Amino acid sequence: MKRSNAILLTVFVCTLMAVFFVYPAGMVVKQAFEGTTAEGERYFTLDFILTVFQNPIYREGMWNALALGLASTIVTLLIALPLAMIGHRYEFMGKGPLGVLVLAPLILPPFVGAVGVKQMLGVNGAFNAVLIELGIMDAAQPYDWLAGGRFAGIVLMNALHLYPILYMNIAAALANLDPAMEQAAENLGCPPWKRFFRITMPLAMPGIFAGSSIVFIWSFTELGVPLVFDYPRVAPVQIFDGLKSLDTNPIPYALTAILLIIAAVVFLFSKLVIGRAPLGTAPRPKGMQTAKKLTGWKSALCAGWFVATFAIASIPHLGVLLLSLAGRWYGTIIPDELTMRHYFEALGNGLVVPSIQNSLMYAGCATLIAVVIGLSVAWVVVRSDLKGRNLLDAFVMLPLAVPGLVMAFGYLALSQEGKPFHFLVGAGGSPFMLLVIAYAIRRLPYVVRAAVAGLQQSNPMLEEAARSLGATPARMMRRISIPLIGANLAAGAILAFAFAMLEVSDSLILAQQEQHYPITKAIYTLLSTLGNGTELAAALGVWAMVFLSVAIMGAAVLAGKRGGMFKV
Repeated sequence: MKRSNAILLTVFVCTLMAVFFVYPAGMVVKQAFEGTTAEGERYFTLDFILTVFQNPIYREGMWNALALGLASTIVTLLIALPLAMIGHRYEFMGKGPLGVLVLAPLILPPFVGAVGVKQMLGVNGAFNAVLIELGIMDAAQPYDWLAGGRFAGIVLMNALHLYPILYMNIAAALANLDPAMEQAAENLGCPPWKRFFRITMPLAMPGIFAGSSIVFIWSFTELGVPLVFDYPRVAPVQIFDGLKSLDTNPIPYALTAILLIIAAVVFLFSKLVIGRAPLGTAPRPKGMQTAKKLTGWKSALCAGWFVATFAIASIPHLGVLLLSLAGRWYGTIIPDELTMRHYFEALGNGLVVPSIQNSLMYAGCATLIAVVIGLSVAWVVVRSDLKGRNLLDAFVMLPLAVPGLVMAFGYLALSQEGKPFHFLVGAGGSPFMLLVIAYAIRRLPYVVRAAVAGLQQSNPMLEEAARSLGATPARMMRRISIPLIGANLAAGAILAFAFAMLEVSDSLILAQQEQHYPITKAIYTLLSTLGNGTELAAALGVWAMVFLSVAIMGAAVLAGKRGGMFKV
């Protein structure tokens, strides 16, 4: 790749990221520290930040958000670490299929799953019905699990949704360990538990910290699940509630800035830990880790652990599915009667079909933009000799570390009347361009990683041969490069499209008018609708679950043709 072209592409991508990623996040921070005099002059102030910490309601919201983040991360680690260790060390019956099944929580947005969990844990829900049937609970005095257990419920929902992220990070870290170190410790008489804490855990710490930081940031800034569980005393919900008074109330800016600062500190700390960890600078292992083959009851026990995890993680999915099919479900273990009418009513609802159409347009355009930008970035990173290409690669991955709530809030604030992004608001207040750009920036890392993996696995000599025969760069890209990485690029695009379709924070905040609602905002709105709104929301959630399942399986199949989408 010509150096001049690499520089132009780098400048173009960095400009886009600066305008639509750094600027919105920076504006939120700036507004949190900026006051205005009666004459309209602006000045630096810490008053708004101090108000957050002085006000007991906001202070409680921040502490609750931190507690949710920490508790969710700990519970997620308790679920993911044993799974990753068992999968790394042993060969047991059904290991391959079970390793795929434990990723099932990724196919359902957690706030949709919370709908099913509420139905099961309510006063007249399925769990109490089971206890009453077993004679453990008095039918006249059923216990309200959600009344005093909303915090635990949110933690459980976060953990059951996010443990696959941590599981994959730990599994990848364990796969990179040099087995010679553990073998040497074993030869010296080190017992298994001591080897685990003195050798395995320290070397796997980069993967643990990398996954844990993502889980913490996600849980710390999660908006959908607290809304569904009616848990208002948490910072993300307080920010959401403050959007209506955005022009006159600076507190939402202060809350959002604090969330961003804490998330940035956690992310930088995790990168610092990874950078100092011995695995980060160690060469790839020379030996091969051989998993111990188990038979009999030991094999069944390992398989049972995976099956039990899958079964528990599937409870929200089962709750949503049963609720969508329930003709009547009150005080019984399963619905008294099953019906498909909610699916047909959902498709006939004036809110549902337009929301599906909107999401298809938003996510489709966002994916197209992400593919173009992602391919450009990957080309610079892999095919150029530009010195700063690794920094460019790291820069475009930053949206994974910045909470979606922060970005959505920044876009909303900048799109108000008289603000720089107001030109992105279409006729009638349409958030089309805002959502397309927000989706594209948030999902860009998926496409970049897929394209980079594809280019690293393809032979550059084919491209050089095409250029030597007189092919223009555009023709060479169209006829040689893109077909070679087509499977990887398609896999990244499918994931970007699927997760954009089911984006929560951007959708809930940026879509303010009913005719512009995407799917997730329609689901949230249906939950507060009288009558069968909850059942219709569950039916729409099942449609979303099926769609995302097909998309993830399609991405996995396509990526598998080229050795894995995220292989680096």
